[in-house]
Amino acid sequence: MMSEKGTLYLFTGLAGTGKTTIGGLFYDRLRLRDPEAVLLDGDRMRSAAAAAAGDNVMDDSKYTTQARMEGAWSLFPRCKELTDQGKNVVCCTISLYNEPKAWGKANIEQFREIYVKASWETLRARNPKGLYSPGRRNVVGVDLPYDEPVSPDVVIQNDGQETPEEIVSWLERLFGLS
Repeated sequence: MMSEKGTLYLFTGLAGTGKTTIGGLFYDRLRLRDPEAVLLDGDRMRSAAAAAAGDNVMDDSKYTTQARMEGAWSLFPRCKELTDQGKNVVCCTISLYNEPKAWGKANIEQFREIYVKASWETLRARNPKGLYSPGRRNVVGVDLPYDEPVSPDVVIQNDGQETPEEIVSWLERLFGLS
């Protein structure tokens, strides 16, 4: 007997929009209902892969368009494998290319894309990793291309009008989880 498939909750957006904060809180609340839920975070996956390969995590060659495209193409098959096993997956990543995302939407039955946005003023003010500082290179949305999501299930404008807790409560209601 085949188990019910899980849902992929993809939190996507540029660096500094709050996708990891909101997605992480969403995951924490989801785990209260589903202890087997899985969290995939783009930064952690890239760091773990680099460390396992003995690479320098801060190596700019890992942030090129080609390297990012390869990462995007490897992400969605991993998510499909997990959701096919009945796991609910929360994935927080820039997920900057629409072509791999389209593959995910076509191949993962329960695919929920949550696009977290913020104004450029907010991104520059938050700038947690210094990505929006003058002179930085290989920054998605600045000098590397970013495919804005075409048809996300939800768009969240996260410029501080609501707390992450309020946003997650709203998402739980929207997705029938509360």
